[in-house]
Amino acid sequence: ATQATVELTASMAGAGADVALVVTPCYYRGSMSSAALVRHYTEVADASPIPVVLYSVPANTGLDLPLEAVLTLARHPNIIGIKDSGGDITRMGLMVHKTQREDFQVLAGSAGFLLASYALGASGGVCALANVLGAPLCQLDRLCREERWQDARSLQHRLIEPNTAVTRQFGVPGLKKAMEWFGYYGGPCRAPLAPLSPPQVEELRGTFTGNGWL
Repeated sequence: ATQATVELTASMAGAGADVALVVTPCYYRGSMSSAALVRHYTEVADASPIPVVLYSVPANTGLDLPLEAVLTLARHPNIIGIKDSGGDITRMGLMVHKTQREDFQVLAGSAGFLLASYALGASGGVCALANVLGAPLCQLDRLCREERWQDARSLQHRLIEPNTAVTRQFGVPGLKKAMEWFGYYGGPCRAPLAPLSPPQVEELRGTFTGNGWL
């Protein structure tokens, strides 16, 4: 609900957040037209004491924030970017191209296509895999900014399978398990998410080992 999002955004600002990452409302997906989404985000951004970043994650919501809505919202002074996790590189390239005159950043929502996003002009990424392999992702960022594309490509290739494993394949339980292997605290999952089974743990470990991370 828009009002609930406004209230939660204000509470996060009060807790010290610098930016609010606002996912697309999706429960009544059939009613989430471009106009409805523009109205929702506009009301949230108008009321928010901190800048807003749009968040499109169709794998989890079943709803892709329409390109025309993104371009309209990019003109709002308190909407400063989008985290796009859809993986449609053509769409991301168009966003970068069409928002060049706005104070608006296009951010890759996954480590699996971070290099491709940089090549098309994205500003950066917000990646689940960074909870596990933060330093390599920062290295990929540096390589891209320095235009060392061959080194960046080699590194990107080694990140694709681990990224898939801790997102689409095993999700949060996989991410938490991998964090433990790298010295972080993943902790238990909240129901209804269940911890990985022993065979799943071995498959996940094999993915990281096979790409040289363990």
